[in-house]
Amino acid sequence: MNIGLWLARQAQAGGERPALFLGRDLVADYAAFHDRAARVAGWLGSQGVAPGDRVALFMGNSPDYLILQYGIWYAGAAAVPINAKLHGREAAFILADSETTITFAAPDLAAALHAAQAPGRIVETGTAGLAAILAADPVAAPAQCDPGDLAWLFYTSGTTGRPKGVMITHRMLMAVSLAYPVDVDPVTPEDTVLYAAPMSHGAGLYNMVHVLRGARHVCPASGGFEPGEIFGLARHFTRVQMFAAPTMVKRMTDQARASGETGEGLRTVVYAGGPMYLADIVEAVEHFGPIFVQIYGQGECPMGITALSRHDVTDRSHPRWQERLASVGRAQSPVELRIGDGDGAPLPPGQTGEVMVRGDVVMPGYWRNPQASARALRDGWLMTGDMGFLDAEGYLTLQDRSKDLIISGGSNIYPREVEEVLLTHPLVREASVVGRPHPDWGEEVVAFVVGEATAAELDALCTRNIARFKRPKHYRWLPELPKNNYGKVLKTELRRILEGEG
Repeated sequence: MNIGLWLARQAQAGGERPALFLGRDLVADYAAFHDRAARVAGWLGSQGVAPGDRVALFMGNSPDYLILQYGIWYAGAAAVPINAKLHGREAAFILADSETTITFAAPDLAAALHAAQAPGRIVETGTAGLAAILAADPVAAPAQCDPGDLAWLFYTSGTTGRPKGVMITHRMLMAVSLAYPVDVDPVTPEDTVLYAAPMSHGAGLYNMVHVLRGARHVCPASGGFEPGEIFGLARHFTRVQMFAAPTMVKRMTDQARASGETGEGLRTVVYAGGPMYLADIVEAVEHFGPIFVQIYGQGECPMGITALSRHDVTDRSHPRWQERLASVGRAQSPVELRIGDGDGAPLPPGQTGEVMVRGDVVMPGYWRNPQASARALRDGWLMTGDMGFLDAEGYLTLQDRSKDLIISGGSNIYPREVEEVLLTHPLVREASVVGRPHPDWGEEVVAFVVGEATAAELDALCTRNIARFKRPKHYRWLPELPKNNYGKVLKTELRRILEGEG
């Protein structure tokens, strides 16, 4: 089944319902949303795009994003969402690896792709470019797809420094969507979903269930996250649900306390994407009330591993409420959850091991990467690389990330990716990157360097090759990096150096 059928059905039954908004301005009702998606599909077909082909989206949040995404699905193709913060060279790698046929890109991002000599056809999503596409003859109905067909090819960086394409199927999208009203938050036609975080990531994964229920979809006019704008839109639309990284929740709380905002109209804030400090969520609940739900997932099991309910986030009467609040909740309905030892054998409650998950939300594998797929999947279980333990009631508490992942502002940063860029400088002999706690962003990137390159030179090098949010915020020079007997850099020692400076 094609996940795009949910839009077609909603247009058929409630086409007059308001669907897409830019700020407070209505862009399309469900009938127009469906018609435009069908015309995108018709245009893609006229350009030779066939079912199974990949079509990329390299653009910020906007109503056009959803129209193009559903048009891709209507055509039976797979969407390749690319983080709009990425450098043109990083996006070009994704286009080459996925063998994307056509890329829809915002004008400034299209220029970055051209500069990077990205492969495939690049179509600018400005008004003139979309007008020609929306003049195409619409398809009669979404293309037929099997549940296991590729719907979304999501690229997530790995410890090797090269992004890997997570194959997300129509079945996976349906499973996580149908689990949402059961495990996370009920959805009604009177609700509004607000896209303040990138639609290319977690925030965008919740659009399907809101399409299914005929809710409103609002993109802030600023195109990004501005707490004051969020509060104004929440008051206007009411019954607003949004996804937010922990750092976004903290910024909202700080601004609301300073300005007297109450969060009126915010019904649910789903937070994920990094560690939430206990003091921050306690403060947020004290100010905004019972509007928060936490989820835990990975690109390989998107948004679908565990959920910490609104009640558990808010309840202060339970004798272990702090332990529960420090957890990431209990397994969502479509998955099995296990803590495994080094061989994947299950461990009893209370013992720390690797978080393992399987079910219909777990990927079938990485795009054309059987070696990485074999490492990540073991007898159907996804080996998440995260360490944690389950208590006797099934609450999962994460303790560490075995992959040295840095999460800054809700965005994943893999040290190896940054290190490889730094090591291209002729005056850098060694480099190692670690994360350091930051009060606003969760973590910040710190690079330890052996060599004579200056900070300005390294900043310029990173600007030319990777996204701005991945650049080190601080550099530390050492005569040599600490290593064990096998020559492996001891990042624990580097973190101790930073702790000593703090």
